[in-house]
Amino acid sequence: MRVRRMRRRDPRTGAATERWFVDVDFELADGKRERVRKVSPVQVQEVPTFDGFKDRFLTYSEVNNKPSTVYSKRYMLRLHLLPFFGQMKLERIGPAEIEAFKARKLAEGQSQKSINNMLTAVRKLLNLAVEWEVIPRAPKVRAFRFKNEFITEDQFLSFEEADRFVRAAAPEWRPFIVTALKTGLRVGELLALRWEDLDLVAGQLVVRRTLWHKQEGPPKGGRNRKVPLSDEAIAVLRAHRHLKGPYVFCETDGTRLTHSRVKDVVPSTCRRAQLAKRFTTHPRAQAHLREPPGDEGCLDHGCEGAARPREHRDDAPVQPPVAGREEGRGEAAGRAGRPWLRQPDGNGGRFADGRKQRPRQLSRLPGQMLSGKRDLNQT
Repeated sequence: MRVRRMRRRDPRTGAATERWFVDVDFELADGKRERVRKVSPVQVQEVPTFDGFKDRFLTYSEVNNKPSTVYSKRYMLRLHLLPFFGQMKLERIGPAEIEAFKARKLAEGQSQKSINNMLTAVRKLLNLAVEWEVIPRAPKVRAFRFKNEFITEDQFLSFEEADRFVRAAAPEWRPFIVTALKTGLRVGELLALRWEDLDLVAGQLVVRRTLWHKQEGPPKGGRNRKVPLSDEAIAVLRAHRHLKGPYVFCETDGTRLTHSRVKDVVPSTCRRAQLAKRFTTHPRAQAHLREPPGDEGCLDHGCEGAARPREHRDDAPVQPPVAGREEGRGEAAGRAGRPWLRQPDGNGGRFADGRKQRPRQLSRLPGQMLSGKRDLNQT
């Protein structure tokens, strides 16, 4: 009698399963030999370690995630997760081990946000192991909970600083900088922006792709989004119109710009504008435009943005689009016969029949949240 182990792979899920069975070969009284094979009623499955399951996890990620996400997971696995969980059996990873991992990373000086990103990868790997029936259940991975941090004064530009910043831009980079400030697109989204994504008549653009390590893929969130264009952005883009190639921002021969090509544009412009604040093209450090605290309007009408009353400022509700188009404006918004009333108190508008009109909101600037609504008529 022998005890054997049989390993098979499920053609539907691709998961490998093991079954133990008893193999008995015996001789009957009449001299005939008979072989009996029966599955053992007690099955013990060999559970892989965290390191042994990582290759299957990365294969799944390469199929279902963006290249930048796969890169991040490889980075976290190599530097943080494998040194701690690598030799542990997946079934042995529980809440106590996860809390010990969090404590170690805090002691190493990692931020709570970074640790939460690592825990997200751990949670996905363990849930995938459950889905593929490698382990019966996955532990609950508790991430850090922290309050949203408000934007500080050092994280955005005032209207006056934004004007100085644009005026100090080199002529060849002014369209790039103005578009970045007025739309809040990430750097990769700016580099992958094509003329087919722009509608200068309707006054909007559609973010369909982003650039990462010379690879184009879907934008963050995995879906397209529409971004309104201000009058200044429309004017700059119309003047920038070229026939060099499909990309809005490109080299003289029409080839697409790269991250290394634009990484020094914002810092050098800050130096020329003599701004005490220093920003880079990193998405988490992009400049923010908002009304200076306590400023209800600038008396100097040469100060764009701050010169208008509050109901026409960037933090005022956005006018909902209606049929028609006013001449000289950058969006499809007609004034004649509009069935809604503007509410300058920030509560949105109402249609003529009393129904509430929810104000549209511009996409947030890169990496941060924008506290107020933006007015399409104001740059």
